[in-house]
Amino acid sequence: MADLLAGSLFYEMAAILTIATLIALIGVRLRQPLIVSFIAVGLLLGPSALGLVGTAAADPYLHLFSELGIALLLFLVGLKLDLGLVRTLGPVALLTGLGQVGFTSVFGFLICLALGMDVVTSIYIAVALTFSSTIIIVKLLSDKREVDSLHGRIALGFLIVQDIVVVLAMVVLSAIAAGAGATGTAAAGDIAIVLFWGGVMLAASLVIIRYLADPLTRLLSTSPDLMIAFAVAWAALFAATGDYLGFSKELGGLLAGVTLASTPLRDALASRMAPLRDFLLLFFFVGLGAQLDLGLVLAQVPEALLLSAFVLIGNPLIVLAIMLAMGYTKRTGFLAGLTVAQISEFSLIFVAMGVSLGHVGTEALGLTTFVGIVTIATSTYMILYSHRLWALVEPWLGRIGRRPTWRETQAAEGAADHDTVIFGMGRYGGAIARSLAARGQRVLGVDFDPEAVRQRRDDSITTVFGDATDPEFVATLPLAGVRRVVLAAPPHSRDVQSDDPRLALIEALRGTDYRGCVAVLASDEADRAAMLAAGADLLLDPFGDAAEQAADRIAAAHGKVIPA
Repeated sequence: MADLLAGSLFYEMAAILTIATLIALIGVRLRQPLIVSFIAVGLLLGPSALGLVGTAAADPYLHLFSELGIALLLFLVGLKLDLGLVRTLGPVALLTGLGQVGFTSVFGFLICLALGMDVVTSIYIAVALTFSSTIIIVKLLSDKREVDSLHGRIALGFLIVQDIVVVLAMVVLSAIAAGAGATGTAAAGDIAIVLFWGGVMLAASLVIIRYLADPLTRLLSTSPDLMIAFAVAWAALFAATGDYLGFSKELGGLLAGVTLASTPLRDALASRMAPLRDFLLLFFFVGLGAQLDLGLVLAQVPEALLLSAFVLIGNPLIVLAIMLAMGYTKRTGFLAGLTVAQISEFSLIFVAMGVSLGHVGTEALGLTTFVGIVTIATSTYMILYSHRLWALVEPWLGRIGRRPTWRETQAAEGAADHDTVIFGMGRYGGAIARSLAARGQRVLGVDFDPEAVRQRRDDSITTVFGDATDPEFVATLPLAGVRRVVLAAPPHSRDVQSDDPRLALIEALRGTDYRGCVAVLASDEADRAAMLAAGADLLLDPFGDAAEQAADRIAAAHGKVIPA
């Protein structure tokens, strides 16, 4: 079989894709990310096991696809590098992100030294342990409809901080590598030259952002079929330019994404490029798995399990501690902390760069990969079942964070003297709030999106920052004089492994002895029956209600214009 595959690149490609698909199907059934499955494919097909494929270095096409996949990965990171979100969240994103990176890198370095690793290897592995996978976390939070929850927004904020740290780490590595050149020793003058050309490339990118990005994407929008070809060409062009100027292809791909990050077309590009990115990254992770010595990896089981436990337990705890100190509840801190309980695909790329530069050996890559498999596989279930895990962990946290924090107190004070509370101040909830306010009702809005809070305050509607699914926050609201509580959030899909916010709010209100009206959205007859059984008093149907009002206006028109 190995001889047959060795005789044809097409046969080898077909074998990789077929086996990868079969193993990925098993992984999907186990609710595991594709990264875990693809690395397993590389280990299975590589020289240490079946020997059906060689390493990325030995197979030119595998190496080419791996490099292109990484360039596209960085391109999409740059495309989504929304620094405005960091500014929106303010201190919580910066302090939590930087605090977690600092804690993990320092203590990870000390643990690696205690395990007998040399200083350089300890630095590489410690830095690799600080990164969390934005792709995996966003996918899991999206599946649970928690991307826009309070802990989801905070997690996205400090993930962006991590992405910035990734970029800085790769800049340093690229400058050292380019400065070392053929001598293997980095000279200050050579590094300065590389940084100069990097500055030139950054300045050129700023010019593109200012003058070319919008016209270019407007032209592209007239031919959507060219989007994928354009994005691949753009990322490859920048990657090649960055490599030619002395920087890595990865940083070139990142700058390619940053140049388009402010354009209206960025979301369309990101959505169309994601499947191609995943396809090409298959070859990177297969090549990564193939180059690992399975015997050497298994020999590092104790070290891998210790570092995995550090990531799985230490990272969430430091995030929890920082968020408690900043005035968030222990529940919000715990749920946000779970999102950093794994290492990232960037961790593997970072250590692989160190191997290619000769800074660390393949055993460091094998150890990091082992830790990646363990933490990604385990944290996936931790995030999917985070609410159930919280119910188990809460009693062990005792009285930590039990007193109302300053954020909760601020929200509670803002809720005084209102007779209607609306959770979810988006378009629908905001419209309800404005209509009730126009009728003389005293409305308090609650939202977990800082932008929505600011916008509704600009509309002269009192709005505070909070989460409807957090019973601790709901308990701090003075609801004695409130006659109506409205949850203007859409129902969950039935296959989501998380708490339905409507049920969570009804249960939280029941715990406060609230006796007023509870209004929630309902989608169909079965959903309506479930909500009524849970304790809802009023069911809302945005489309149905709007259609009935429109029909009444149409029937009353009789040829005359009826103003809205």
